[in-house]
Amino acid sequence: MQKRLGVVGIIIEDLRAAEEVNSVLHHFAALIVGRMGIPYRERGVSIISIIVDGSGDEISALTGRLGRVKHVSVKTALAKEAH
Repeated sequence: MQKRLGVVGIIIEDLRAAEEVNSVLHHFAALIVGRMGIPYRERGVSIISIIVDGSGDEISALTGRLGRVKHVSVKTALAKEAH
C-alpha cells in the first residue's frame, strides 16, 4: 500500500476534549512525524498540527477517530505523491 505524506489540522474547541485527543494521537503515534500545539487563550481553543506519513487508510482511521471527539474539528491535506 502506498504511503502518503500530509498535514492534519486539529482545533479543540473545549479543552476538556484534549485528553481524548491526546489518547487518539498516542494510539496512532507510528504515523506521526511531528506535532505542534498552540493554546490560543484569547479564543479559548487549542490548535494542533500533525505531520503524518502512512497509508491513506491509516490516515483516514486517525482523522475519523479524531473527528468523532466532541468539540473537535479536523481537516487533512495530503501531498499528491509521496517520495
